[in-house]
Amino acid sequence: MPKPSPLARAPYQKIKHFIKHELSKGAWPLGSPMPSEAELVAQFNVSRMTVSRALRELQSEGLVERVQGVGTFAAQLGKISSTLTIRDLHEEIEARGHRHHAVVDVLQETTATPALALQLGVLEGSPVFHSRLSHYDNGLALQCEDRYVNPLWAPDYLSIDFTHITPTAYLLQVAPLWQAQYTIEAGFATKHEAQLLNIDPKDACLIVVRRTLSQGIPITLARLVHPGTRHILKDHYEP
Repeated sequence: MPKPSPLARAPYQKIKHFIKHELSKGAWPLGSPMPSEAELVAQFNVSRMTVSRALRELQSEGLVERVQGVGTFAAQLGKISSTLTIRDLHEEIEARGHRHHAVVDVLQETTATPALALQLGVLEGSPVFHSRLSHYDNGLALQCEDRYVNPLWAPDYLSIDFTHITPTAYLLQVAPLWQAQYTIEAGFATKHEAQLLNIDPKDACLIVVRRTLSQGIPITLARLVHPGTRHILKDHYEP
């Protein structure tokens, strides 16, 4: 089926496309003020409600910050991202107009401990896949991802080049229809995680442990560690 022409975009989508394009060109430096709602209403000849919807969605995607009574600003580096939905960090970073790259620290087969076997729904001592990566936003370490994978769902996992595709993106391709369970806490990175993130082990971090399932069968268990000064957990809900 052919893709719809840009002319077929809804008015709020045209505004989002314009702002994303300008952000990608660096039209507004990080943290700088952006056009007001009134200016966008006049520029696109649309209602204030249409502009508000576009800005609200851009804010939920981590591209802008809105301050009541003050205005809209280009989002600060790496400080806003969605973690409560299954999203690819590479896409989130590039959507901000930034450059993502990953460094692989571990990619190997290991055996399931009793606790891990319970989490992944496999037998104790059976083979599981283990990866550990650090993700960077414009050269700044943003996340250490330590992940165990059930080989049933991703038998080719160890052959994938995770400097070109993230584990999340790959697993979404081979094991769709995910459910997710989260625990979220403030804490400290391990000594090795701190080294990968280039932070002091005493620095506060946001730690997310995410277990994902497909059709009730566990796929993966991931520990995602984010330096507290570089990350704010953000999501939204609309009925």
